[in-house]
Amino acid sequence: METSDLTSLTESALMDKRIRDMPLSLEDTALERLIAQLYRELSEKNLLFHPPCFLADEWFCPVGVPAIGIPFYLAHRRLRKLEKKIMLEVEGGSRREFLRLMRHEAGHAYSYAFNLYKKKHWRELFGSASEEYRDTYRPRPYSRAFVTHLDNWYAQSHPDEDFAETFAVWLTPGMDWRKKFRGWKALEKLEYVDALMKTLAMKNPVCKPASDLRIFAGLSMKLGTYYKRKKKLFEEDYPDFHDKSLRSLFTSVPEERSESKASRYLRRNHEKILSPVTRWTREKRYTVDKLMRKLIERCDALNLYVRRDDEQTDFAVAAYITTLISNHLFTGKFKRSK
Repeated sequence: METSDLTSLTESALMDKRIRDMPLSLEDTALERLIAQLYRELSEKNLLFHPPCFLADEWFCPVGVPAIGIPFYLAHRRLRKLEKKIMLEVEGGSRREFLRLMRHEAGHAYSYAFNLYKKKHWRELFGSASEEYRDTYRPRPYSRAFVTHLDNWYAQSHPDEDFAETFAVWLTPGMDWRKKFRGWKALEKLEYVDALMKTLAMKNPVCKPASDLRIFAGLSMKLGTYYKRKKKLFEEDYPDFHDKSLRSLFTSVPEERSESKASRYLRRNHEKILSPVTRWTREKRYTVDKLMRKLIERCDALNLYVRRDDEQTDFAVAAYITTLISNHLFTGKFKRSK
């Protein structure tokens, strides 16, 4: 089957296909050229090891395996469009974001390839790589102990991610990291990575990648199953605890009502609210959109209306949704535990 055959399938037929059976490849694609760009960046640092790449269900580096998994949907235009339609964004969809993610994953690959995480000074600076990954973390946005590279202050989530983010900043072409992070505690980590990488110049990895990386890909499921699981990761079933807040934002009292229903107001201002919230919180568009849809449904159920002559509605609604999303980012929940 030719790759173009994916374009001719109906969405239903596409969802019923196993991902591993789709004619997808990194070879002779724009992705292959971007991977080559990463390899050039490594070579310019005199680093001989170029982590092999493979199509997988997400961005990741298998634990202990110096290789980079790249989301399969990036390998085909039809799948990128479908990802955008369902998840509202395509992680790694632009050249800039793709390379940012690749540099990060290359950091993981180098850590595994040369057992860097076992070094004493590595552990002193970054922490123990054996520390358990948590579902959520509480980032400190103003901390200068960590570099900033990927969104959501990702370096703060785990020692492994701290190293990978530091490596990515160090590797970024044209990045004057000494100037950017002058006065930061994170600069010590960058200086360490710089010195450490010089010791690895022109060296082959101690730990080599597996010969068949497909065993780590996670692509045996049907596309429909993949999206069912992925959507579940960003959804949260929450009770009617919004009711009190929604009644404060809007009104059900006849004499206070304007002509606009609250649900219609939220639909009309959907993008106007969603875009700045996602921009400032760095949360997934899918998560914000899902929350807004739930709020719209609840406003309909409560028969709420925008208050007459209330000039603060736009601000109040945006502030409420931003608060919920920020709490979700920091705790994994839209509301705080009581």
